[in-house]
Amino acid sequence: MGIFTAVPGPRKGKIRAICFGFFVALSGFLFGYDTGIVGGVLTLKSYKDDFRFTNNTKVSAIMVSVQNAAAFIAALGVFAVSERFGRRKTIMAAMCLFCTGVILQVIPSHSLACFYLGRIVAGFGLGAGTAVSPTYNAEMAPKEIRGMLGSGMQWLFALGVMISYWIDYGVSVGLPVSSKQWQIPVGLQLVPAAVLGLGLIGCKESVRWLAKKERFDEAWESLCWIRGDDGPEVKAEFNEIKVGLAEELRATEGLRSRELMEPANRYRLLLAFGIFLGQQCTGMTALAYFAPQFFKVLVGAGSQNLLITGLFGAEKFIMCGTYILFFSEKWNRRPTLYISGLLMACCFVIVNVVNKTTPGPKNHQATPAGIATVAMVFLTNSIYQFSWGPLPWPYAAEIFPTRIREVGTSVGVSTQWLFNFLFSLVTPYMIASWGSYTFTFYAILDITMATLVYLFLKETKGKSVEEMETIFHSRAAFDVELARKQGMEGEFESHAEEIEVHELKGN
Repeated sequence: MGIFTAVPGPRKGKIRAICFGFFVALSGFLFGYDTGIVGGVLTLKSYKDDFRFTNNTKVSAIMVSVQNAAAFIAALGVFAVSERFGRRKTIMAAMCLFCTGVILQVIPSHSLACFYLGRIVAGFGLGAGTAVSPTYNAEMAPKEIRGMLGSGMQWLFALGVMISYWIDYGVSVGLPVSSKQWQIPVGLQLVPAAVLGLGLIGCKESVRWLAKKERFDEAWESLCWIRGDDGPEVKAEFNEIKVGLAEELRATEGLRSRELMEPANRYRLLLAFGIFLGQQCTGMTALAYFAPQFFKVLVGAGSQNLLITGLFGAEKFIMCGTYILFFSEKWNRRPTLYISGLLMACCFVIVNVVNKTTPGPKNHQATPAGIATVAMVFLTNSIYQFSWGPLPWPYAAEIFPTRIREVGTSVGVSTQWLFNFLFSLVTPYMIASWGSYTFTFYAILDITMATLVYLFLKETKGKSVEEMETIFHSRAAFDVELARKQGMEGEFESHAEEIEVHELKGN
């Protein structure tokens, strides 16, 4: 289960796949760090003094929403770039764009317009990176641990959130009021972005992208590199990939514009859209952005908000890591999602009821009821990290056929950014107007998404990306076991298969 799941081939292949999967997921770390840093920076007096604003609710809503809007546009449109230039180069270019945006934010302009511009530029890079990384990961990961590696996006997201919370807390209590107090937290985003962008220079391109581009020698080299072997199991997998690609080409007759409208693919697009919509409807991403504001409602104002927020981030990272390493390949996707949705709804309702039926905090001192509600929010966070947090990332990337995986994953991740934008824009106003009733609003959404998952989601755990064609009753479905057997026995000549793919591509 999880990290202990057996993977065919030598041990170094599994280790390499794990290292590669979590390294590519650094784009998730950037997403998390940026998500967590905003709420704390906005509470710093130094930031308010430098940018001279008074309407904190308006600034916080714009600061988060403009970047999310840019990320949505980039995630939705990046599939064309990824299709032409490959996953690796696209992510590297996205990191360059993100670094440019961060530099615009930290320069001492004392202008909110310049800071917003930096957020927009960084958003383009962040949206593109988070849209392509799950595809890259899914196309390289062994099927036995693909769920764990795909979920690494959420684990690294949680790590980014946790570190950002503690950095916010550290600069608020450890540094004097000056520009450095907010420039340091914002500028530190350059480090992981540079590591990811430069580190990909030494990695191989996606096996399935290379095969789709008819670069079979490079695809074989890439597969041998990531598996750490060139034995019968690797040959069988490579044959499965080539046969799957040939079947896709034959079934669609090369007419890509019609592929998305086929019932099987249309259904998959709706699932990718829905699962990321559900992730945002849980309310946990909004809570990550505005944790200090949420906890102020429960325990009152004061520096304790940032301390509780830091503990909240640490719990997020620990719980998500526990799920990914030990349970991600043991629990089925579908029941995990709908059961957790119902549990989170119950927790949010309890938080609201307790908050409304007990005395509120006085003189910045938390009451026992306030502490209890914080504990309930922490429990909700744990449930989220075992379900809706990590699972959408691998699910949206694994369900599509190779020929439209860029488009499908872009639709899913852009949905995440679109509703991230929507909820980040309205949540500050919801907190200001509704108070703890905001939790009940998200509880209703949790119940709705749990119901939809129960009715429509298909189970994919333990299946290769080629086997998805059978699960979704696609016209490109084929006998995967036969293809693997033939690959191991050498019954298909590689050269003959390449000619077949070339001919189908021409048609």
